[in-house]
Amino acid sequence: MSLPFYQKSHQHYDLSYRNKDLRTTMSHYQQEKKRSAIYTHGSTAYSSRSSAAHRQESEAFSQVSAVSSQQQAAQAYSLGASQFSRGTDVSRKTASAYDYGYSHGLTDSSLLLEDYSAKLSPQPKRAKRNLLPGEETENLPGNYMVPIYSGRQVHIGGIRDTEEERIKEAAAYIAQRTLLASEEELTASKKSTASKQSKISKQATSTLQREETFEKKSRSVAIREKAEELSLRKTLEDTQAYHGKLNEDHLLHAPEFIIKPRSHTVWEKENVKLHCSVAGWPEPRVTWYKNQVPINVHANPGKYIVESRYGMHTLEISKCDFEDTAQYRASAMNVQGEVSAYASVVVKRYKGELDETRLHAGASMPLSFAVTPYGYASKFDIHFDDKFDVSFGREGETMSLGCRVVITPEIKPFQPEVQWYRNGAPVSPSKWVNMNWSGDRATLTFSHLNKEDEGLYAIRVRMGEYYEQYSAYVFVRDADAEIEGAPAAPLDVVPLDANKDYIIISWKQPAVDGGSPILGYFIDKCEVGTDSWSQCNDTPVKFARFPVTGLIEGRSYIFRVRAVNKTGIGLPSRVSEPVAALDAAEKARLKSRPSAPWTGQIIVTEEEPTEGVIPGPPTDLSVTEATRSYVVLSWKPPGQRGHEGIMYFVEKCDVGTENWQRVNTELPVKSPRFALFDLVEGKSYRFRVRCSNSAGVGEPSEATEVTIVGDKLDIPKPPGKIIPSRNTDTSVVVSWEESKDAKELVGYYIESSVVGSGKWEPCNNNPVKGSRFTCHGLATGQSYIFRVRAVNAAGLSEYSQDSEAIEVKAAIAAPSPPYDITCLESFRDSMVLGWKQPDTTGGAEITGYYVNYREVIGGVPGKWREANIKAVSDAAYKIDNLKENTVYQFQVSAMNIAGLGAPSAVSECFRCEEWTIAVPGPPHSLKLSEVRKSSLVLQWEPPVYSGRTPVTGYFVDLKEASAKDDQWRGLNEAAIGNKYLRVRGLQEGVSYVFRVRAINQAGVGKPSDLAGPVVAETRPGTKEVVVNVDDDGVISLNFECDQMTPKSEFVWSKDYVPTEDSPRLEVESKGNKTKMTFKDLGTDDLGLYSCDVTDTDGIASSYLIDEEEIKRLLALSQEHKFPTVPTKSELAVEILEKGQVRFWMQAEKLSGNAKVNYIFNEKEIFEGPKYKMHIDRNTGIIEMFMEKLQDEDEGTYTFQIQDGKATGHSTLVLIGDVYKTLQKEAEFQRQEWIRKQGPHFAEYLSWEVTGECNVLLKCKVANIKKETHIVWYKDEREISVDEKHDFKDGICTLLITEFSKKDAGFYEVILKDDRGKDKSRLKLVDEAFQELMMEVCRKIALSATDLKIQSTAEGIRLYSFVTYYLDDLKVNWSHNGTGIKYTDRVKTGVTGEQIWLQINEPTPNDKGKYVMELFDGKTGHQKTVDLSGQAFDEAVAEFQRLKQAAIAEKNRARVLGGLPDVVTIQEGKALNLTCNVWGDPTPEVSWLKNEKPLASDDHCSLRFEAGKTAFFTITGVSTADSGKYGLVVKNKYGSETSDFTVSVFIPEEEARKGASEPQKGNQKSK
Repeated sequence: MSLPFYQKSHQHYDLSYRNKDLRTTMSHYQQEKKRSAIYTHGSTAYSSRSSAAHRQESEAFSQVSAVSSQQQAAQAYSLGASQFSRGTDVSRKTASAYDYGYSHGLTDSSLLLEDYSAKLSPQPKRAKRNLLPGEETENLPGNYMVPIYSGRQVHIGGIRDTEEERIKEAAAYIAQRTLLASEEELTASKKSTASKQSKISKQATSTLQREETFEKKSRSVAIREKAEELSLRKTLEDTQAYHGKLNEDHLLHAPEFIIKPRSHTVWEKENVKLHCSVAGWPEPRVTWYKNQVPINVHANPGKYIVESRYGMHTLEISKCDFEDTAQYRASAMNVQGEVSAYASVVVKRYKGELDETRLHAGASMPLSFAVTPYGYASKFDIHFDDKFDVSFGREGETMSLGCRVVITPEIKPFQPEVQWYRNGAPVSPSKWVNMNWSGDRATLTFSHLNKEDEGLYAIRVRMGEYYEQYSAYVFVRDADAEIEGAPAAPLDVVPLDANKDYIIISWKQPAVDGGSPILGYFIDKCEVGTDSWSQCNDTPVKFARFPVTGLIEGRSYIFRVRAVNKTGIGLPSRVSEPVAALDAAEKARLKSRPSAPWTGQIIVTEEEPTEGVIPGPPTDLSVTEATRSYVVLSWKPPGQRGHEGIMYFVEKCDVGTENWQRVNTELPVKSPRFALFDLVEGKSYRFRVRCSNSAGVGEPSEATEVTIVGDKLDIPKPPGKIIPSRNTDTSVVVSWEESKDAKELVGYYIESSVVGSGKWEPCNNNPVKGSRFTCHGLATGQSYIFRVRAVNAAGLSEYSQDSEAIEVKAAIAAPSPPYDITCLESFRDSMVLGWKQPDTTGGAEITGYYVNYREVIGGVPGKWREANIKAVSDAAYKIDNLKENTVYQFQVSAMNIAGLGAPSAVSECFRCEEWTIAVPGPPHSLKLSEVRKSSLVLQWEPPVYSGRTPVTGYFVDLKEASAKDDQWRGLNEAAIGNKYLRVRGLQEGVSYVFRVRAINQAGVGKPSDLAGPVVAETRPGTKEVVVNVDDDGVISLNFECDQMTPKSEFVWSKDYVPTEDSPRLEVESKGNKTKMTFKDLGTDDLGLYSCDVTDTDGIASSYLIDEEEIKRLLALSQEHKFPTVPTKSELAVEILEKGQVRFWMQAEKLSGNAKVNYIFNEKEIFEGPKYKMHIDRNTGIIEMFMEKLQDEDEGTYTFQIQDGKATGHSTLVLIGDVYKTLQKEAEFQRQEWIRKQGPHFAEYLSWEVTGECNVLLKCKVANIKKETHIVWYKDEREISVDEKHDFKDGICTLLITEFSKKDAGFYEVILKDDRGKDKSRLKLVDEAFQELMMEVCRKIALSATDLKIQSTAEGIRLYSFVTYYLDDLKVNWSHNGTGIKYTDRVKTGVTGEQIWLQINEPTPNDKGKYVMELFDGKTGHQKTVDLSGQAFDEAVAEFQRLKQAAIAEKNRARVLGGLPDVVTIQEGKALNLTCNVWGDPTPEVSWLKNEKPLASDDHCSLRFEAGKTAFFTITGVSTADSGKYGLVVKNKYGSETSDFTVSVFIPEEEARKGASEPQKGNQKSK
């Protein structure tokens, strides 16, 4: 089949593309077995099918993919009236279609099938109605019309369906296409009649003719059907290849609640159902939780029923009881993430009288009523404790925001709804943000901070209809740049628009440019599922939007942006959310998951599909965005485009010409939007678009207006009128006039600078909108200036003008309302009121209070009246002229210099009547201070009404803030008379409340109002009162506070009574420091002293001065008044190298004015020739030096120190033997120094025994030179040394080998040169010699080897080797622990270096353990060997063998001597030879001549006599007797041969030879 050129080069095709060759493939119309649908060309008759058929169709359509690589079209036969009826032939065709689907392999889940008509009527048809509801059609792209015959649905394989299901669905789809087709197989020559009866008759006729046509096929029909079969197979293969490459990542998305569960309030014994609907792909799994615990259906059978059907999930709770009151959570999870939705269930329990009509009517109580164990509470009181403050973080760090939530009344099963907001928008959990609720504390944790996280964070806690919220700002600073001077990272990278061809990315410019302007930005992309980033643009773009092209259709991508300036490229931004390269309509279609029943999108077009229709021109072409880098075009598809999908070609033309150039020559555009690059900036263009399909390229659209390439969005103008105003001690509110005529404004960046520094710092890293911003993190008391600039996608504006300087300190405001108004005492016509001071004073001291009152008659309050015209300073006031027995309500307002604050809440009703009760009234004005992690101080004022008798004491109670009223516990068993109490033993981090009760003789009165709640914790930076004693002995208490406001003051108290007028104390305060000085500390000053800082959050500290502390302080004061110089070491003396004497001592420390007097025998001595003095004030060392000690220097030495007021001294007595010893030592050291001026011994002569048991005499010399000689002597005789010392290492040695007694004596070595000489002597006689010999013997003993066993011919020998042996080394042997007695059989000895023990003729008694002990004079050294068992047997066996061998060797036959080696004899002479032979037994004798036996005869006589002598005689020797002769002796132990040679010569021959020799010599000489 032939394809357009642009589809041949790409494996993926347009969704609407249809090939001509496949038009008749699926033209066999079938009907459903149960019901049929009726379509007519002239009407909109559409009859619904049965529910079963409807479900079957829905399942089929849900499995068939709508991504149409190649549309499966069928050629149809048109009729004027196409009515379908249920007949036998049609039923048969339905079955054949099923068989056709299976026989042609319709088993792949990615089969793409669509039904179209092949031939359209030439006349336009009436408009057919849209079958979609209005809301769904709004989501479709404009003017996209899909014929009703081509209703399509996408199937994505590999997600959840099995292969078997896909096969069935594909076949079912084919079987149901009878409902979407026309009867085109009938002849087209029939014409419709005017009446309905005629139409029915002709329809019956056409049905019979169609049956006949099928039975009698023509050749062309058979060929056509064969071609259709081949085309279908090709379609399936191409479709399978396409889906093999389809990226499914873009289909995945996290769960999302479409319908969240709703909270319910029900009565006991009723059932309740929670519903929710969830979307997501893959289909999320929903889990239900109760109070964060998963609900186990099987653990409570019948209690819970969990159902999931068609995306709707329900949890039904049966027969609710009070324990079912809880917070329920539905958690939806898939591979893309998890999301939760919460709902509360309140189960009401009857308590007291109940309106039965409400119960029967099914009415429920409002959510504002809380269920408690005691009944119902009308409202919830929500309080935030331990709140997070303005926070500062840095990119990449972690941060946690949290606060404790206190809800009263507390209902543990009923959990509140906690929601976090950033800049007013809800915060959702993600990989960057995690939210947690522990039951009483809510936390928001950032795992990796980014500038996108900067903003105003608020926590909102809802309980029923009541909620409270708290907010604070979070600032995120830039991370440190990898390259110094590089810009910061951009932020808020967001995909604005996505389609098949490109994705437009937008971002926000950073506030910090690194010191040089930002040149532009680089955009990086990464395909989801990989970690490979690629840069999208080669040159930086300045505009903060950019279309990224070159994407693969259907793939998902994430993006990031980096800024660049002349220094380098900055860090990348946070990555964007994943986005798929798909059209919006396609995304919606892929994302939707019709659960039941069929909800596919079907639109009826005005005309039926047409064959070969060239599309018309696009409409509404316009330039939607133009920058210097790119231009974005958008248009609407044409109304006339035929049956198949279309693509687009974009053309451009320079203004003034008609030369149109195609922009996308290689690849057609698939979406009705396109981004153009590579346009010349400043040049004018016009653009137009053409449509194309397989039929050809259509006419162009109308050209756009002239477009000049450049940024259409201008950089905003700088803001104006920067006005800073005070806010807090660390923040300033900056306001400005917004930029004029600014378009698409993103926000503003604010910068601050300390006046005079010239260094600007950003106040925000995320642009803020509006014209007001609070800059936090400023230094208190510093003066700052501010500037602002605006930002939009085009860039950042110029900086505004600098603001005026402003000092950072808290702004003054009116105080907050007082609270907790109570009646302290009541009379007939007057009442005494008390209240608590406002929480905030507004930055200024409260100057007074105003009280208003009103009558309450019959529950109806009257008008407010002023109780006082002049402000009252105390937090209590007596109101006169009231009416007896009248009920009143009161309000109180506080005032400072900023004005009158808001009035307090209306008090409860109090009746004006005479109090006659005997017990006292409640104490008032409770105050908490000195809060630490385990303690605090509670103060109060006595009750105004003391009862009938005076107040005698107080009781203090506490409980945890969340505890019930029955959990109060007293802190003191006996009443205390003080009006304060230090509470100890608190648990860190726990919130407490307190109350006080007064007592008199009548009893305990009513408790005071509560103080608190307060958390037991030591706040960071908390400081304590410190006691100090100065150099003059003045005792003072000191306190410092770093959190003071300009209006803060220090207030000192003794036992919590102000000490302003105390004559014994003096207070001095300056800045943030204060000091209270005791004029004369004594017992009258015993007490607890405290310092409070006004206008702060209860900053205070105290110090207890008891009797022990007074003693310590007075002793320290006395020491400071009359100080002494502390010393590290007392006066001491030491001898220096040259014999100098050094007197020295060391003080702890000395000032620069310290002086020392040196005293000898009560007379001061001064520096001169004899004495040298020195003081090191840094180390405190005091020294005095003397060159030589003489007899007159004996006496007492004293150093006297004067350092300011402090004095000190140290004395050293040098008299008698102590002085004489010191004098001798000094003289010795002086001589030593003189000696060391020439060559000398650094270490004197000594000896050492080496590892080889030799004696080494050695010494160490110093101050030698090349000419220095060394001479060794023994007993005053010089020892000649072979080698000359080189003194390289300064060691001189003399080695004595095999040291023995002969080496004893006096050894001396002398060093000498022209500078002098030195000698060293070593005595090696007597005891010194014995000591050396013992060491030598010890070394020899240590060198002994292990005992070894050796067998000999005589017996067994045990032996060990030593380096060498000395007689001084004593050797002892023992056998089995008993010393050996030496005999002729057992002997010991030394042979060379071998020490041995010989056991001759060993017997079994010789078995056992043998020990050789070598005694060196002090210690014995043992070597052992075990001669038993196998070792003994082997040794004895070897001995026997050697013994026999020795015997055989001894008795073996041998020639003892007498025979020469060579015998030379003259012919004719007699030869007589005699030799001795020995052997036991007597050996046999035989003779050999030339290796052959020789027998005795007359010529040669051979005799052997007496068994000892052999005779060899030849009577007349001839030349025949020459040869080699041998005498062989032999017995049973062996034999031996003695050879000799006989040489016989003739005299005449010798004479001739002698005569011939001279002649030869003469001839040679010639």
